[in-house]
Amino acid sequence: MRRLSITSLFTTLALAASACHAKELRIDSNRSHADFGVRLLWVHTIGGRFTDMHGLVNLDRQKLATVDVQIEINSVVMDSSRFRRWVLAPEFFDAQRHPVAHFLSDPVPFDRLASGGELDGRLSLRGVMHPIHLELLPASCATTAACVIEARGSVSRSDFGMISHGTSLSDQVKLDLMIALEPTPD
Repeated sequence: MRRLSITSLFTTLALAASACHAKELRIDSNRSHADFGVRLLWVHTIGGRFTDMHGLVNLDRQKLATVDVQIEINSVVMDSSRFRRWVLAPEFFDAQRHPVAHFLSDPVPFDRLASGGELDGRLSLRGVMHPIHLELLPASCATTAACVIEARGSVSRSDFGMISHGTSLSDQVKLDLMIALEPTPD
């Protein structure tokens, strides 16, 4: 019995020590944003910027990072107030019923956030979850230091139920995410 309790103690200490190596990096809302652009009449691009992003990058014991970002839809800033009202309306983002977009990445090696590469995950928008593929640009990140990561990609409006104005708006929407990270307080 004494041997079992000593083994349990060592197992508990080993698990606690390895858990200490798990880390979270907080998304700095003041320095992070998400940009989008969609072609109008295949001549002009309508763009906007979401200025309220928050979330975490969780780093597990195996140095795998999971990016978990929430974007407040009403934080969109656009050059035209008319276009802003239009994209917040039910036919597009439907901000009143779906005020938050959520991106959750698949786990990737933390080093990839610094070196660049693929970042796959799922985007929830307008109550619809769909897989998306982003490309990470190289960044200067250290495991415990603050860094800024940038990811680019595109999504189809129709995948998220935004099918109106198909003759005047492109189905493809370009996305650029600028995510500033900082260590969470211990």
